[in-house]
Amino acid sequence: MFFRDRQPEASIWRRFRTDRDRFSFAQDGEHYVAHVVASAERVVDLFHVFTEQLPPAVDVVVDDLGGQRAWRGEGVALPDVRDGMARLKAPLASLGGVEFSIYSSEDQLTLTPFLELFIYARTDRWLYLLQGKGLQEEADLPVRRWRDNGFDPAPEMMNALTLVAERLGLTPV
Repeated sequence: MFFRDRQPEASIWRRFRTDRDRFSFAQDGEHYVAHVVASAERVVDLFHVFTEQLPPAVDVVVDDLGGQRAWRGEGVALPDVRDGMARLKAPLASLGGVEFSIYSSEDQLTLTPFLELFIYARTDRWLYLLQGKGLQEEADLPVRRWRDNGFDPAPEMMNALTLVAERLGLTPV
């Protein structure tokens, strides 16, 4: 019989979630601004999850920097937007290069091309939602910039974005 020392606990949480999941939250005049920095997968997932907090009809703006295309839609059904976002999670997390904004009269969620999440709101409710997701608050976070030369076209992303834009009825800008 072989005896082993106690094995360190393997945890999915530790493997896929870093201790670098953090956010800053500040009031800027009449608006509150949250800036979220985490792993690419976590930021895209938080963006999708937080869309649940928006009203039933939202406005959407998508800017594909790699394909140099953009779309816009007003009064789009939130369940359709959430379904479209679910389809884009994998390519967004792996490729980036797309700015995706969903907004209403009270809130705006923006996923940047550099896979950061910005939330603009008229109330401070997002502070409590961010804390509830286990993110660590910091006074100020630097904005990520890992490419200064632009984003290369990604055929997988371009195809996925085209399909989602068509399903949502977004118009090219």
